[in-house]
Amino acid sequence: MKKADTINIFGADINKLSNEQFIDYISKSISQNRKNTIGYANANTLNKIYEDKSLKKIFSAFDLIHPDGIGVYLASGFLYGKNGLESRLTGSDFYPILISESIKNNWKLFFFGHSEEILNGIKKQYPLLNISGTNAGYNFDNKKVIAKINDADPDIIIIGLSCPYQEKWMYENKDKVSFKILLAVGDGIKVFAGKKTRGPVIFRKLGLEWFARLISSPFSNFRKYVIGIPLFIKRVASAKLKSK
Repeated sequence: MKKADTINIFGADINKLSNEQFIDYISKSISQNRKNTIGYANANTLNKIYEDKSLKKIFSAFDLIHPDGIGVYLASGFLYGKNGLESRLTGSDFYPILISESIKNNWKLFFFGHSEEILNGIKKQYPLLNISGTNAGYNFDNKKVIAKINDADPDIIIIGLSCPYQEKWMYENKDKVSFKILLAVGDGIKVFAGKKTRGPVIFRKLGLEWFARLISSPFSNFRKYVIGIPLFIKRVASAKLKSK
């Protein structure tokens, strides 16, 4: 069943949000001491959900799925017209807002994912941020990570293990760890360290950040963008035809 104030793409109920509503949701979860898990939906994750039906169960268990990027925004308009997403959200734009609010409210953050270099870069980038703990995302011992998180007792866990590994970890471990917000960010964890490629401002306005990333790292991004984007467009078009 479709959740309220959402649009459904490939079985994922994506929340219709603005950055302000997103921050408000996080703030209320923390102030009310509620545990909420948050995933994201972009063209790449939606392709994975389309290909792996077991991911639908995992994504449907999240309390909120926020839209991420131009692909899901355009797809929502194509599929739902004026009832689609009202604005385009990107993690790269939202995470600095989250950092600012976290510093202002002294929220405790735990970063789990990527490399020690990136995690140390976050500390250098935001010395005023209350980072209660970190753990790299390669070759980790799960029991030790859980113990480390619980010792840190964070308000927000930022997890960047890439899709679908981070979503599966969240689904399997959410009842074992202490948090108010468990937020999947994927490769966006590099945004917090100031290491995420965004390209010129004009690229951002035109929704072409993906192209800048492709140019900067063609090998690692080839499947995600060169193969993934046309595949996503084809699948969205097919979903539109089936809805008629």
